[in-house]
Amino acid sequence: MATAKETRSESFRVTGREVVEKVKELIKEGNVRRIIITSKEGKTIAEFPLTIGVVGAMIAPVLAAVGAIAALIAECTIMVERE
Repeated sequence: MATAKETRSESFRVTGREVVEKVKELIKEGNVRRIIITSKEGKTIAEFPLTIGVVGAMIAPVLAAVGAIAALIAECTIMVERE
């Protein structure tokens, strides 16, 4: 019988320059299901679902989008959902 997986969330407050590096770090950890980037006002700027086994070329579009976001914001929060 399959068991339900527990999802937990955590958040990190980062500056625009730190966003890409933090997202890369989170992806390397491997147990991240979703990354949500919000402005300091609490508005969702971007949301990226990640599946287990996402690597290499599939990560490039996510990082490109995060880089574009980072260029436009001074401070944001990265919310992470993990299994």
